[in-house]
Amino acid sequence: MEGQQVVEKILDDAKAEAQIIIKEAEEKESAEQAKLSKQLQEYKKQTEILAQKAAKDEESHILAAARMEIAKEFLAEKRKILDEVFTQARKQLQNLPDDQYRNLITKLLLETVETGDEEVIVDKNEYRIDQQFIDQINQKLSSSEKANLRLSQDRADIEGGFILRRGKIKTNVSFDVLLAHARKELEIELAKDLFSE
Repeated sequence: MEGQQVVEKILDDAKAEAQIIIKEAEEKESAEQAKLSKQLQEYKKQTEILAQKAAKDEESHILAAARMEIAKEFLAEKRKILDEVFTQARKQLQNLPDDQYRNLITKLLLETVETGDEEVIVDKNEYRIDQQFIDQINQKLSSSEKANLRLSQDRADIEGGFILRRGKIKTNVSFDVLLAHARKELEIELAKDLFSE
C-alpha cells in the first residue's frame, strides 16, 4: 500500500473508532439523562408530597386553633349565662316565701348538724329564723341525740342560709357558699366540654 492509502486507512479506522466512541458516549449520556430525569421526577413528586403534607399540617393547625377559639367563646357565653342564672337563683332563694325558706333551712340544718350542740349564726337581717324555729329543729333531732342547737347572738353578713359554730369550728352553709359550690361543679363540666373537642 502506498503511504496515502495507509493514511486513509488509519483515518478511516480512526473515524470508525471515533464513531463508536461517540455512539457509546451518546448512549451513556442518554442513559444518564434518563436516570437524572427519573430522579428529578422522584424529587419533584416527594417535594409535592411534602408540600401537601405541610399544607395539611398548617390547615390542621389553623382549624384546631379556630376550634379552640370558638370553644373559648362558647365557654365565655356559658359563663355569662351561669352568672345570670346564679344571680337569679340567689334572689329566688332570698325571696322564698317564709314557709318554703324555713323548710329549706330545716333540711339544710338536719343534713349539716354533727353534734347537736352547735350555735346557729344567721344573717344580720334574718327575721325568719328565731329560737322558736331552732327549738323545732331540736325536736326533730331529739331522736338522734343531737338536740341542743342554739341561735347565736352573733350575726353575719351572709344574705341567707346559716353558719354552724361549735367552739372554733365553723361550717358555712350560707347561700353564697352553696351556690359557689354548685357553680364550681358546673364550671368543671364546662371545662370538660371545652377540652374534649
